[in-house]
Amino acid sequence: MMHRSRRSFLAAAAGLSVYGCSQPESEEAVSEPSVADAPMKLSLSVRVAESFSDKRNSEMTIDELIAMAREFGYEALCMRASQLGTHSPPELVTEAREKIDAAGLKVSMVTGDFAVPSNNEEGPMLLRNITPYLDLADALGSDLIRVCMKKDEDIEFAQKSADEAAERGIRLAHQSHCASLFETVDGSLRVLESVGRPNFGIIYEPANWFIAGEDYGIDAIRKMKPYLFNFYIQNHRLTPDGVTEVTTWKRGPVPVDHIGVWEEGGVDVDAVFDAMHEVGYEGYLTVHQAFGDVMPVEEAVRKSYERLKPLTMPRTA
Repeated sequence: MMHRSRRSFLAAAAGLSVYGCSQPESEEAVSEPSVADAPMKLSLSVRVAESFSDKRNSEMTIDELIAMAREFGYEALCMRASQLGTHSPPELVTEAREKIDAAGLKVSMVTGDFAVPSNNEEGPMLLRNITPYLDLADALGSDLIRVCMKKDEDIEFAQKSADEAAERGIRLAHQSHCASLFETVDGSLRVLESVGRPNFGIIYEPANWFIAGEDYGIDAIRKMKPYLFNFYIQNHRLTPDGVTEVTTWKRGPVPVDHIGVWEEGGVDVDAVFDAMHEVGYEGYLTVHQAFGDVMPVEEAVRKSYERLKPLTMPRTA
């Protein structure tokens, strides 16, 4: 696929007010085996246009993100508050939903505020009042909401929120995430079993468990199989001179470099996909990496697609 400049995406976004554009020209299409047969559907998180340290601001508009996702072959957007959240005016959410639908995309999941992805002490507060988040998910046509849990006292509220969500056909999920109740495999399993709701599950994300020193491979995935609601992918390299530090409860601050999923030295991406195919995962695979201050977003999104799309295809004997 040819690399498109940021200016070309701006032009595309401006011209796609109703997203009735033609398909990409054949010479720009990524060659791929029978896409319809892929059990995993590629979703692009709007996080790609955020920086790692700033989850409130994006260097791209929702129109640009829609155009870019469609151009490169993604099937959905994973929505975050940097674009749309519970703070957004309803008319803005409705307008965005219309554009997403017109582009032939879905919303794979909703993260409705800034506290949840920041994983701070305010993160679990959505479980005390889940209704606005359910309204947002409904408005965007999504049946999955990301939540945050930091203490055991959050379990009771997760149960109540899951019950309310179930009445509206919506699921809740927690990312495998450092410095949370889902930092370890065993800790995650304990909480999932304690919540004990069929519409409460996990967003499997191997890089956080990799950073925390957990086994993120086939054994962990087998344990998580009944609870796999979403699959995030990002990548980091552990190095003493890392450009940033990730806080963990298990290991303290862990220095890392941000690298693409197409680069070596971080998560064993091939092994992860082999394991996800083994357990029969069929759902969204979301490119979840913040590229805003790492490399050009369009380039990273294209490279991520080219690396990951073949891995979503069924395994052959």
